[in-house]
Amino acid sequence: MSVDSTLLLAYVDGLLSPSECEEVEGQIARSPEAAASVADLQASKLPYQQAFASQKLPPVPDSLRLAIAAMARAHEKTASDTAAANDRALPDGASATEAASIRSPLRTPLFRLGLAFVAGVACCAIGLSLVQDPVVTGAKLAAGSPAAPALGTTAPWVSAAAGYQQLYSRVTVDQVVADAGTAAKTAAAIRHEDGLAVRIPDLGADGLTFKRVQRLRFHDQPLVQIVYLPVHGEPVALCVMKEAKADHGIVTERVGSMDVATWRSGELAYALIGKPDGIDLNALARRISANGVAHLFDDA
Repeated sequence: MSVDSTLLLAYVDGLLSPSECEEVEGQIARSPEAAASVADLQASKLPYQQAFASQKLPPVPDSLRLAIAAMARAHEKTASDTAAANDRALPDGASATEAASIRSPLRTPLFRLGLAFVAGVACCAIGLSLVQDPVVTGAKLAAGSPAAPALGTTAPWVSAAAGYQQLYSRVTVDQVVADAGTAAKTAAAIRHEDGLAVRIPDLGADGLTFKRVQRLRFHDQPLVQIVYLPVHGEPVALCVMKEAKADHGIVTERVGSMDVATWRSGELAYALIGKPDGIDLNALARRISANGVAHLFDDA
């Protein structure tokens, strides 16, 4: 028999009248399909409120709270108007099942998906606020560095790059075989297509082997990632992105589990990222920023 998913959802959510509940329970008793659907819906009804009650979450921005409230008011008006129109269209002698189905057009899986989307937007906004204002520890400004960013203002792209770098492991990168031809073509595309005057440092003298260069995107802007593997320890990445801001000297900080050294020169922002396992990122960043290293693929 056909199972009305809208009615079963309303039953699980406790929105039906006693008579409607009796009708649905009779349907469940007669139909294994209905019983299985109710079991699935009940299993997905998790105690989210209790789960989050003990969590220390950042406050929701007022702008987001007001926007969600406006969306909720708009939905309530739409639901009220739709319910009134459906009541007028309700045929005489309609059964409880038919009435519940007609009166609850918005309580469909699609509507639930819409609510999930709104919740996802809220979660993403909260997560973005954390990315834009992370807890940064141990930040240090190199002596004499002009226009350094304020403590705790890690650029969003740096946070994103550091998060991406955390996914890398030595085992994975060790399997990558650097292809000079491919790397040279990528380097040329970065300069000529992306418009970034990026040179790829040769860090072999510092014990880091070049593995690959990638053209990534952040907020639809080119982001370059150059990956190296040290003799011991986890991979290190040099990331570069265009930032039309004043130059600043080297700042070292902790972003998540990664150590990061950042600086800006000639409208290019740099982030040297690695785990704190023996590589002196600050010293390495000083050598790179001062052009104290050779470069790869400059003839390409």
